Amino acid sequence: MPRKNSIFGALIQIVTMQNNFISVSDLSKEDILSLLKDAAKFEANPNQRLLEGKVVATLFFEPSTRTRLSFETAANRLGARVIGFSDPNATSTSKGETLKDTIKMVSNYADVIVMRHYLEGAARYASEVTDVPIINAGDGANQHPSQTMLDLYSIWKTQGTLENIDITMVGDLKYGRTVHSLVQALSFFHPKFHFIAPDLLRMPLGYRDFCVRHNLEYDEQERFDEEAINRTDILYMTRIQRERFSDLREYEQVKNVYCLHKAMLDNAKPNLRVLHPLPRVNEIAYDVDESEKAYYFQQAQNGLYTREAIICRMLNIQL
Repeated sequence: MPRKNSIFGALIQIVTMQNNFISVSDLSKEDILSLLKDAAKFEANPNQRLLEGKVVATLFFEPSTRTRLSFETAANRLGARVIGFSDPNATSTSKGETLKDTIKMVSNYADVIVMRHYLEGAARYASEVTDVPIINAGDGANQHPSQTMLDLYSIWKTQGTLENIDITMVGDLKYGRTVHSLVQALSFFHPKFHFIAPDLLRMPLGYRDFCVRHNLEYDEQERFDEEAINRTDILYMTRIQRERFSDLREYEQVKNVYCLHKAMLDNAKPNLRVLHPLPRVNEIAYDVDESEKAYYFQQAQNGLYTREAIICRMLNIQL
């Protein structure tokens, strides 16, 4: 059974974030809790015409399905118009236009820009060349803060709290921007981390040092088995990202290193839920979909509510 809800009772309504959503490191605990509270309101009523007359631009320089469609659905359900692109080869960037010029041009047309880019730091740079709010929809292997918000919302919904969660992260922890952001965001809530990855893809030193500086308990191992699963509340699976490897021989060494099967969940805690930022490749077998512990499709649905909250917050729209 989910544990007692302990995070919404004492929310501080004043938030400190600026009108950009670039990195989890920019958020306070109060910012996070306030956004989750708004996400819950949108889940109860996702169709609110709060953005009538507003234009949301979605600029995706890197492929995306869930993130782009959920942001665009969020904008549409809020009454905004959506412009943008999902194929940079069909834009002036293919002619050599710089990111700066693209951002400044789109800023003439939109009230808020949602951007995914393959370069780390691209979203931060974009926020420095325009006064239009920038929402980071993923920058290289760096950060994915809107995914983090839907992950946090999913954890709260399934566990009833964010406090003292035992969370196991499995797979590509080196390039996985979702796990990097989640480690930072959960640091406010006294988690215990288990990092499971091949040596080639272990959690970067900077994030392990982050855990040490913030007195966060963590351990590392390469073995993925029932013993690791049975001790945890949240099992966060990730795919091995072929597109992040410059040497495909290294990718071939690790691409199928872990695979979760339904039988491996037989003795897991009753409250355990399996999360995954999707898309999956081979790391979660299809028979897991039949388990009540599988939550990754609901997790993706939660992205709609959290992204509605993020867009409204960036436009200073109070619920």
